[in-house]
Amino acid sequence: MVDEEFDVVVIGGGAPGEVAAGRIAAGGLRTALVEAELFGGECSYWACMPSKALLRPGALRAAARRVPGVRVEDDLDTAAVLQRRTSFTSNWDDSGQVEWVESVGLTPVRGRARITAERRVTVETADGATLALTAKHAVVVVTGSTPTIPPLDGIDDVEYWTSRDATSAKEVPESLVVLGGGVVGVEMAQAWAWLGARVSLVVSGERPLPRLEPFAGDLVADGLREAGVTLHLDSRASGVRKTADGVELLLADGSSVTGQHLLIATGRRPNTADLGLEEFGVEPGAPLATDDRGRVSAVDGGWLWALGDVTGRALLTHQGKYQGRIFGDALVASVRGRVDTLPWSKHSATADHVAVPQVVFTDPEVASVGRAEAEARDAGLNVRVVTIDFAVAGSSVHADGYRGKASIVVDEEKRTIVGATFVGQDVAELLHAATVAIVGEVPLDRLWHAVPAYPTMSEIYLRLLEAYGL
Repeated sequence: MVDEEFDVVVIGGGAPGEVAAGRIAAGGLRTALVEAELFGGECSYWACMPSKALLRPGALRAAARRVPGVRVEDDLDTAAVLQRRTSFTSNWDDSGQVEWVESVGLTPVRGRARITAERRVTVETADGATLALTAKHAVVVVTGSTPTIPPLDGIDDVEYWTSRDATSAKEVPESLVVLGGGVVGVEMAQAWAWLGARVSLVVSGERPLPRLEPFAGDLVADGLREAGVTLHLDSRASGVRKTADGVELLLADGSSVTGQHLLIATGRRPNTADLGLEEFGVEPGAPLATDDRGRVSAVDGGWLWALGDVTGRALLTHQGKYQGRIFGDALVASVRGRVDTLPWSKHSATADHVAVPQVVFTDPEVASVGRAEAEARDAGLNVRVVTIDFAVAGSSVHADGYRGKASIVVDEEKRTIVGATFVGQDVAELLHAATVAIVGEVPLDRLWHAVPAYPTMSEIYLRLLEAYGL
């Protein structure tokens, strides 16, 4: 067994882990970055980047069809789409990412890690060797999340796709059944429908995207139908079985849906099941709750830190990278004895609680940040909600027959925006302005003076404030 000491050992080389480790190393602490699979992690190879590469051609074709005078072919070049998708993953080769890890002063360690004692990590490498890493100051867990598989009758007897299979498939399936109406479900249903698959989407509720404002799920459902997806709403799965041509998903009402492949997209859970954390009083598979600096609350001594999906705070790559910046700097500051724990300080991830942005890259897109109406009221806020159709000069130029909605949730006591949702073609780039307004708690009377250029889609902010009464 090879034994080596570092100041900090970071377990998990995905984007959030890389950001945190890089900040820690930049702070002068010798840092090891341990990765069991590919450096760059889920987002780079099986999630954010390949999924958006699969979606972009179909979205672009749909957008072009809304502008008269643009010649648009009926079929996508599926081989070119899949090749471009693969280029974004570097053909699932992380050698370039390893070069970056080394270039910023980190020590990459490839293997599966377990925490075997306080500040001690044992790594089993692919060739059977065992490495023992000791952390002088802290161990940081950034192992992400893993798909949740529902306990359906027969699920262990069939082959099924998870999100990894859906984003890395080498050919277009003839037919695909998608179980789950969350972000992965709707994005992959539309992507593969655009690429020529016959897609059925099974959703347990009355609309997809149940955590967002209701109008968002309704408009996305319309977009999915236009893309050729067959929706089964208010449909609960009860079992699954093999067929001669693929799989059959059995529904609770006695009906069923068949396809060549079944994609399980029913959510994700923190990847903490095989890290040895039970020795420290942490339930395997449970999230690692942290304070706003990144310290794991359930473990005494302040040596165990966590960030990203594994914390359960906000399962989004950009939010994990935000935590990487905040928590990485906070860890260095804790070693130096100069931690600032005030909200919105350099060492406090306050935005996790009130200003998390998210985009669903379907057609129409959904861009949201902050609290939805129900969430704001549950938090005890006195809010007023303004919802309008997305109809401004910029949107009419952008696309004939532009369809969408925009909404803001206003804290009536502070007269500030605490939530915003936009649905429509190409609304993602509108989101950051709303995020800045929420983080900065910009009063509506001051926001009124932020004049949108004409004719752009940003004019929707003016219309929202006018509808509010300004």
